[in-house]
Amino acid sequence: MGMQINTNLAANNAYRSLSNTQNDLSKSLEKLSSGLRINRAGDDAAGLALSEGLKSQIGGLTVASRNAQDAIGMVQTAEGGLSQAQSILQRLRDLGVQAANDTNNEKSREAIATEATSLVGELGRIASSTNFNGTNLLDSAKTLNFQVGANADSSSQIAVTTTDLSEIASDLGTGKATQFTGGGTAGAATFQIVKGSATTTLTTDAISLTNADSSAKSPAQIAQALNDDAKFAAEMVAYVSDDKLQVRALSGGTVTETSTTKVLGTDAGTPSTVALDFSTASASQAAVKTLDEAITAVSTGRASLGASQNRLESAVQTINVAKENLTASNSRIRDTDMAEEMVKFTRNNILSQAGTAMLAQANQSNQGVLQLLR
Repeated sequence: MGMQINTNLAANNAYRSLSNTQNDLSKSLEKLSSGLRINRAGDDAAGLALSEGLKSQIGGLTVASRNAQDAIGMVQTAEGGLSQAQSILQRLRDLGVQAANDTNNEKSREAIATEATSLVGELGRIASSTNFNGTNLLDSAKTLNFQVGANADSSSQIAVTTTDLSEIASDLGTGKATQFTGGGTAGAATFQIVKGSATTTLTTDAISLTNADSSAKSPAQIAQALNDDAKFAAEMVAYVSDDKLQVRALSGGTVTETSTTKVLGTDAGTPSTVALDFSTASASQAAVKTLDEAITAVSTGRASLGASQNRLESAVQTINVAKENLTASNSRIRDTDMAEEMVKFTRNNILSQAGTAMLAQANQSNQGVLQLLR
């Protein structure tokens, strides 16, 4: 081999190897300092694409978990309002049972009615003031959708329906009882209940208006006959107030008799504007039946919210498990194995030192040419 000084092939080879080692050493330092195996797409293009997809899922599940916890707070707020409403309804029912006893005089009944009016007013206030983050929960029946998943599909949402406490309070406070004059014709009675846009029609079995001795039945006897009819009792209640027969729908609304031949006689003018009537024992019993209907509606609403809360709590647990597993998968793809990378760093560090020493030796290898030039 000749002796050249213009091109030092040994030094070039040593420099190339040293550059590669320095590049690997730099990457190892980057991975060790960042803790990430993939810092740029060039480190692992396929791994980066998979890791970014997992990051989207992990981020979405993190927010979904917070959403579900916020939803639980909203459901608990609604259920708390219904819980207090149910306590009020139970107290109103107690007042109805108390008023159904004829040991009460007129003043006692007025006191009961005063408390009942105040309690029904509080029901309305609860209905209008129960809200979460500015959203009223009980002023109407609402379907609330909660995002509890990371994706844009129906399985990522849970729907919760609230109870319309405002309507219940309105039916108790301003519902109407239709008064009938009597003097109708015996037979089956057909009634129509109109509440908002909903209309319900029902027909009773034949109602007799006379006793066995052919005497006319009193309003109280007719009310009892109506209440004994299963079809009638499922939707309405009859009672006597001011010696007149009164009929009221259990769920509110306006009642009219639409029979071709009137069984109860004609409607007697303006209906009463007080749904809960404690003026007589008969009216108080009717109020108790109406309150039972309201208590059942609120209990059903609370049960539905309770079931939804349990479902949301289960969703939170499921989300947390999924998030943990996805995080572990992403870690295996993207995170640096510190022990393995430290082995590489140590090797490259030693190679770098050796390469630097060899480059110095290669640079000195052509010094022998100077002996020829002397």
